[in-house]
Amino acid sequence: MAAVHLTRNDFDEKTKTGVVMVDFWATWCGPCRMAGPVIDELSTEYSGKALVAKLDVDAEPEIAGKYGVMSIPTVILFKDGTEIGRQVGFSGKAGYVQLLSKAGI
Repeated sequence: MAAVHLTRNDFDEKTKTGVVMVDFWATWCGPCRMAGPVIDELSTEYSGKALVAKLDVDAEPEIAGKYGVMSIPTVILFKDGTEIGRQVGFSGKAGYVQLLSKAGI
């Protein structure tokens, strides 16, 4: 199951309730391409517990700016619309699992 791709049209709606992990990425970013399959894998593993999503910073620069994303990949963890954790750079699956654990799942 691939991660959900968010846009400005659904970002606020999708992140306002529950646990949501958003990967801020771009197609030209090498580390982002390495993270992509891991993000998709986590989307499957955490199905029903958390929404694992992606946001293309080139397509949605205003959302990246709103959250102060200065380098990619940056993964932000939200719980009920509030940021509760952030991982900058690709640290492998273990780093993202550790981030998700901050939400108590």
